[in-house]
Amino acid sequence: MSHRVVFTPEAEEQLAELYRYIAVAASPDTAKRYTDAIVSYCESLHTFPLRGTIRDDVRPGLRITNYRKRAVIAFEVSTDQVSIIGVFYGGQDYESILQDDQDEGPAH
Repeated sequence: MSHRVVFTPEAEEQLAELYRYIAVAASPDTAKRYTDAIVSYCESLHTFPLRGTIRDDVRPGLRITNYRKRAVIAFEVSTDQVSIIGVFYGGQDYESILQDDQDEGPAH
């Protein structure tokens, strides 16, 4: 069974911030290649969505996986969908951020 992969607005903004950071630090071409590669990796979850590590201790239903040991991708899997809820780069404290988001209630 193939799952649909969707990005939350928060994950899309995190990717845009990462792009801007890399574009300034390196180049727009490098930023585009890197962020496109992360998106492709996330989209590959459609065929094997239950990879990664279960992190119910941070947030119920949360799974995480790493991209090239530099980015943490946080996602949730339902019956037919993978929701990318965050892309955290360079050692960001994703646990605190996701716990705070959970405490505020569901995002709309």
